Amino acid sequence: MTDIQETKAQPSVSMPTTYDPKSAEAKWYEYWLKNGVFEAGKRPDAKPYTIVIPPPNVTGMLHIGHALDCTLQDIMIRLKRMQGYDALWLPGMDHAGIATQTKVEQKLREEGLSRYDLGREPFLEKVWEWKDHYAKTIREQWAKVGFSVDYSRERFTLDEGLSRAVREVFVKLYEKGLIYRGNRIINWDPAARTALSDIEVEYKEVQGGLYHLQYPLKDGSGHIVVATTRPETMLGDTAVAVHPDDERYKHMIGKTLVLPVVGREIPVIADEYVEKEFGSGAVKITPAHDPNDFEVGQRHQLPQILVMNESGVMNENAGPYQGLDRFECRKKLVSDLKEQGVLLKIEEHVHQVGHSERSGAVVEPYLSTQWFVSMKPLADRAIEAQKSGRGANFVPDRFERTYLQWMENVRDWCISRQLWWGHRIPAWYCDDCGGVTVSREDATACSHCGSSALKRDEDVLDTWFSSALWPFSTLGWPDRTPDLERYFPTSLLVTGYDIIPFWVSRMIFSSLEFTGQMPFEDVLIHGLVRDAEGRKMSKSLGNGVDPLDVIEKYGADAMRYMLSTSSTPGQDLRFRWERVEQARNFANKIWNASRFALMNLEGFTAADIDLSGELRTADRWILHRLNETAREATRLMDQYEFGETGRQLYNFIWDDLCDWYIEFAKLSLYGDDEAAKRTTQSVLAYVLDRTQRLIHPFMPFISEEIWQHLPHEGETIVLAEWPVYDAKWEAPDAVAEMTLLMDVIRAVRNIRAEVNVPMSKKVELLVRASGDDTLAILRKNEEYVRRFCNTSSLEIATDVPNPDKAMTAVVTGAELFLPLAGLIDISQEVARLEKEVQSLNAEVERVEKKLANEGFVAKAPAKVIEEEKAKMRDYAEKREKVLARLAELKG
Repeated sequence: MTDIQETKAQPSVSMPTTYDPKSAEAKWYEYWLKNGVFEAGKRPDAKPYTIVIPPPNVTGMLHIGHALDCTLQDIMIRLKRMQGYDALWLPGMDHAGIATQTKVEQKLREEGLSRYDLGREPFLEKVWEWKDHYAKTIREQWAKVGFSVDYSRERFTLDEGLSRAVREVFVKLYEKGLIYRGNRIINWDPAARTALSDIEVEYKEVQGGLYHLQYPLKDGSGHIVVATTRPETMLGDTAVAVHPDDERYKHMIGKTLVLPVVGREIPVIADEYVEKEFGSGAVKITPAHDPNDFEVGQRHQLPQILVMNESGVMNENAGPYQGLDRFECRKKLVSDLKEQGVLLKIEEHVHQVGHSERSGAVVEPYLSTQWFVSMKPLADRAIEAQKSGRGANFVPDRFERTYLQWMENVRDWCISRQLWWGHRIPAWYCDDCGGVTVSREDATACSHCGSSALKRDEDVLDTWFSSALWPFSTLGWPDRTPDLERYFPTSLLVTGYDIIPFWVSRMIFSSLEFTGQMPFEDVLIHGLVRDAEGRKMSKSLGNGVDPLDVIEKYGADAMRYMLSTSSTPGQDLRFRWERVEQARNFANKIWNASRFALMNLEGFTAADIDLSGELRTADRWILHRLNETAREATRLMDQYEFGETGRQLYNFIWDDLCDWYIEFAKLSLYGDDEAAKRTTQSVLAYVLDRTQRLIHPFMPFISEEIWQHLPHEGETIVLAEWPVYDAKWEAPDAVAEMTLLMDVIRAVRNIRAEVNVPMSKKVELLVRASGDDTLAILRKNEEYVRRFCNTSSLEIATDVPNPDKAMTAVVTGAELFLPLAGLIDISQEVARLEKEVQSLNAEVERVEKKLANEGFVAKAPAKVIEEEKAKMRDYAEKREKVLARLAELKG
């Protein structure tokens, strides 16, 4: 550690009046990095805890969703680091294949160039320049938000180690027969001229047409009507299918139709894929242009006829429409079909149409020669692991169904992409024998005939192929590295529900196949960050939020606290600026409370903290509440309930510590009893220290800044010990006493507010205790009542007579009277009490109905029933006292 903090063993009392996030954030992040506090491996005897970051794409700036995702990870890694784990949060970025290549190609187009003008290697140099620029930007953003990643282990999906892992996986799967090259239907982007993964296809609602076409039987005995939304694909039809049990068409099965325009003869086939009740009950089969038709065609050995080329232009199989763009072809073909009487009608039809996320082009289901992973054996192993209890723990558990449904219905995975940026497929084709050589090293001779006339496959692998290996490839696999041995399997994956099929599933089956282990123990699923109206953030709506804008305005801690505490696991959250402002106000509240404390801790060090002396009621109560809050925060964070954790911390800090304890502490701090003052200083220093630790995972910057001013031991709060529950601080009697005192003080303040008596004006207060226990508590803490009710005189007894013309209040265990002659309107007080009677009547009636409900009484635990009965007795007792007071005033 550097000596930057050596001077702070003696705390500073010169905290600025207001907290400045900008200076604190820059200062402390630089300090943390300089001192290597985020680096794992420094606790060899500690239990490891690992998170590998979901690698952001090097396509540009991080968005608010990334900020949420990584803040949740940072909270957990900071918690575990403070709990003494050897905590590793491994950072890295994804090359992102088509996403990055598209960005660079767009930039080239602005210069009037294409990738083909540059050639493969010069183009890739441009992409690497892009990557270096945006990787630096992403790191700067991580720093701004305060992410405690171990930069010494940062990885990139195209770095040398990960490239070797990708090759190893490809070759092993190929050798096992699980990777093959074949013709199948894939998502095709005619603009980018590449295959797409499902996640790169955006479905948009489009107003189109449903075209009803009439196909005549060759023998002239009739016709069959089919409907399609893509009439241009009819040029590739090779059959019409009907359901085998459909009575309307049984006599036609096996007959021959004549395909209009083209004149090709096609059979009528029977297949259970067809839904009898849908449309006419007959469907056209185009195996080269529809994934379902492809499967039907495989079953019936139908020819596969492509009618367009890779750029979406009709080819020689389209007959007279050759050379037309697919949509121009549609217009001309529809016109011709009308003319020939083949087109019976066009219905307006709204349907979901796939568009390329990158180019915006309408995606074409397209028969293409690609590389595929045979998924069933891999999926079956993952399903068996999950169902046998050896799988990942999904939080919330409902997302396990999403995962299993995808696995159980998985299709073979198209892994080749017609791009230049990415992991190039390690396959070579022999010009002499036509054989394919797949190799871990660059091949120089054909593995079949020994020829050196080899040409490497031009394609690259789907981005998800390399990111599927992320949890173990980043730790050194395929080598058995020390990091892999220590930190794998990882502890937690945090991600959004939208990529469970595309990434989570692939990491699981890849890890099981190549390491024999699950890649992570827990999978925490969060929702999307939406705008205040619940809409998805998008460029078109202009409703996106840049996390750096939020930080600039309110600071990183406020943004982190708002994002992490605004929803429950799995649920979308709505971004509201007012909630960030509230979080900023919360940070300021913590700052002001700490600043006040420090002004009363001059010369006080960590060694001076002594909690063995006589503790007052308020001291014991705040230590009890701190202990309770630490226990609950730990439990809730281990369950990933960050919203509820935030609520517990907020209530403790804002209400218990700031609004109550610090106010009570002033009596000792400003009093003449030196022993009491030292005890209060000890409690205040101890509680504030632990409070900063509890809030640190959520608000790392302000907690470090305050902690460094407080009496403390250690160099940085990042490595400070997490507060743990200790039974010695349990003080239920102090809680009961403080509850009574707070009730009394609140009641008096409420009365003052009702009759507009300012707190600065002293009042006479009479308190009638309901029993000796309550009397003892009130007399023991009389100075608190005097100070915070600001009394001119105070009488506490069990036999206090009812004074004339007084405001009254009833709390559990006592009645309060404030004689306010000349300040009270009797009629107003009668009205107020009558309103209170109505309220108490309603409460009594509600509990009575509950207890009269046989179903409730039969099912509810005995403890709950007793609690309800106690409530009814309490309400009834209060009502009797209010009724008695009403009678007096009216008399």
